[in-house]
Amino acid sequence: MKPVRIGVLGLGTVGGGSVNVLKRNAEEIARRAGRDIIVTRASARSLDRERICDTTGIELTTDPFNVVNADDVDVVLELIGGETIAKDLVLQAIANGKHVVTANKALIALHGNEIFAKASEQGVMILFEAAVAGGIPIIKAIREGLSGNQIEWLAGIINGTGNFILTEMRDKGRDFADVLAEAQALGYAEADPTFDVEGIDAAHKLTILASIAFGIPLQFEKAFTEGITAITREDVQYAEELGYRIKHLGIARKTEQGIELRVHPTLIPERRLLANVDGVMNAVLVNADAVGPTLYYGAGAGAEATASAVVADVVDVVRAMTSDPENRVPHLAFQADAIKDIPVLESEQLTTAYYLRLTAEDKPGVLADVSRFLANHNISIEALIQKEPEQGESSLSVIMLTQLTQEKEMNAAIAEIEALSTISGNVSRIRLETLK
Repeated sequence: MKPVRIGVLGLGTVGGGSVNVLKRNAEEIARRAGRDIIVTRASARSLDRERICDTTGIELTTDPFNVVNADDVDVVLELIGGETIAKDLVLQAIANGKHVVTANKALIALHGNEIFAKASEQGVMILFEAAVAGGIPIIKAIREGLSGNQIEWLAGIINGTGNFILTEMRDKGRDFADVLAEAQALGYAEADPTFDVEGIDAAHKLTILASIAFGIPLQFEKAFTEGITAITREDVQYAEELGYRIKHLGIARKTEQGIELRVHPTLIPERRLLANVDGVMNAVLVNADAVGPTLYYGAGAGAEATASAVVADVVDVVRAMTSDPENRVPHLAFQADAIKDIPVLESEQLTTAYYLRLTAEDKPGVLADVSRFLANHNISIEALIQKEPEQGESSLSVIMLTQLTQEKEMNAAIAEIEALSTISGNVSRIRLETLK
């Protein structure tokens, strides 16, 4: 059989890593795919810069549309990122009848519904394993390995930068800003780290996971997103004292009322495996009705870790190229006509437990007032720590863990507590999940 010809858009970290893996493991990949796979063309911003990959035998261009429109390209690897030119390139590739493999989580989360519809019309495949959790085959696991299950919920550490920051804060007692600066120096965080530390990157990935887990349309705009910038080393320390660790989780849960879709800092019991995923590593815990909980752990970024997922998608494309489109694995796990628009819950409808930290005057009756406001909103206290005031200080820190309550009730209670003259500043709130 003729070789399958690959065109690569972008020769940066992931693109260069993918070319390396395709060339180095060409014989093994061909044995698995059933035919040779060769890279014929690639685009890059500059043709002169030094690269991490060998481009011998590859025709290079600075115009990615030359790759997409070339007759000697069967499969396009979109590894540019972003959602502007990348979207145009993918739609052009689809119009040209070419299959696409992408690592672009923003593209899929924001425009996947349109892209998959166009791909179905043209009978081509769009694969995107590398868009979530780097080299961890989490999409394939949910879409195929767990296809006999009803997924009940999933929770994941799906941004390595945020996990590195929280790990350093816990292990070394450092402040957020200090660790962020180091993460930027190490290349883990961008000069503008907003997408990582505010949870936007994780929300893109969670949107994709929720869609393939529950058979719902991609709905990034409905994901509740909260970052880690307000987490202090005191919060990390108090969580440890209570037997918990703080992780920046993406959580999707199917309830009778609808789908919970949320990214936020979360206290989880320190004995949970997910609580012990440290540094830049990623992990996703999936709970399903038949198999129960399964955990997927590994590198969430990096040249060859991500390339591992990209090349696996290429192999899947090659294996399925000769099959009828209706017999291929659906893009979002469920058949297109079976996707259900189950409502995504508003943030005030969410139900969880909470960690609260407040600064109160050291005088009788203050905690009674706080407890009364919580009780008025049906919020029960599970645990409480009252720190002694430092020498010369007239206020103290109070840390509470609550039982399950609805977010709107907690919002109302916090507003009333913060209005007390005996409470200084804002009440710090972190959601708590036991992951049972």
